[in-house]
Parts: sequence; structure tokens; C-alpha cells
Amino acid sequence: MPETTAPPSQLTSQYSTKVADDLELNRKEQERISGEIEALKAQLVALEQDHTVLVNVQQALGAAAAPAVSESTTAVRAPRKKKTATSKVDKQPQVKKSATPAPKQTRKKNTSKASAVQSAQPTLVDLVREHLTGQGEPRSAAEITAALDKQHPERNVKNTVVRTTLENLVAKNQAQRTKQGSSVFYTAAEAAGAAVQDKPGDQQSAGSDR
Repeated sequence: MPETTAPPSQLTSQYSTKVADDLELNRKEQERISGEIEALKAQLVALEQDHTVLVNVQQALGAAAAPAVSESTTAVRAPRKKKTATSKVDKQPQVKKSATPAPKQTRKKNTSKASAVQSAQPTLVDLVREHLTGQGEPRSAAEITAALDKQHPERNVKNTVVRTTLENLVAKNQAQRTKQGSSVFYTAAEAAGAAVQDKPGDQQSAGSDR
């Protein structure tokens, strides 16, 4: 039996379709590679610009470092010349040795003055205790912090530190804590004791009035 073959027109259309698809793929691949090349070119230009800037900075730093090195070398060489000059005279080294302790003494005086100034400043515990003593009514930690921060803005008083200080005073029986709802108030131990002592006196005066 004779073999059946596709007509030439059908084969031609199949080849044309395949060639068109291949051409489209080729064109898309060229566009993709061209885009990558452009991106790489842009990166290369940016790197070249950065390289130029870095070279200029390096040259500027090198020029600035050269005089500093020369000055340091001259500063090192200068004492050597002085030593050679002083070696000829016997009394000059003794004068220099006796003159050197003066700066140390001034430093000690300055540090002692600074420590004296720091010790003269009252501590936060003293400030909180004095504030409570001067108040006639209970005060919250936030109110005490605001008052101390206003009086001593240089100390940068924190609410948490004041609250901890108040609790320590309460633990040492130097302050008393009262709670009104969800709020906590503090009073000095002296003021609280005076209030307790005033209550029986008030009751006795009320009884005498009766």
C-alpha cells in the first residue's frame, strides 16, 4: 500500500508557525538580555563614580595626615635637642623636676573641690523626706516628682525613682502610705503621728463641750 504523506501546504504552515514562535522567543530573550546589560551598565557607572569619590577622599586624608606626621616627628625631635642642651648644665634638670609636681597638686585641689560640691548637694532621699514634712496633706508619687523636678530641674527626677524612695522610707517607718481607691498617697511619719495625736484631743474637747 502506498504511504500517506501530508500535503505540502500543511507542512509549510507548520514550519512557518514554528519559525514564528522561535523568532518571538528569540526577540524576547534579546530584550531580556538587553535589559540586564543596561542595568549592569548603570551599576558600573555608579561604581565608577563611587570609586572616584573614594580616591579623592583618600588623597585628601593623605594630604591632611602628612603635616600631622611631620609635626609629630618635630615634636619628638625637639625634646632630644633640649636634653643635649641641658646635659651641658648640671642644675637645670633639678629645676625641672621640682617644677613638675605643681600640676598634680592643682588637680588634687580641683577634685577635692568637686567632691565637696557633690557632697554638699542633698540626696534624693533627703529631698523627698523634706517635701513630705513640709506638706500638710498626703501626696502621690507623681505629685512629689513634679514638685521636685520643678524645684531641681538639673537633677532630672524620675517618677519610678521617687516611688522607690518613698517605699524605702515607708519600710524605715520614716513615712506612711495610705491608699484611696486605686491611688496611693504618702505622708511624713511626723505628720501622720501628729494627726493621730490630734484625734484623741479632738474627742476630749468634744466630750467637754457636751
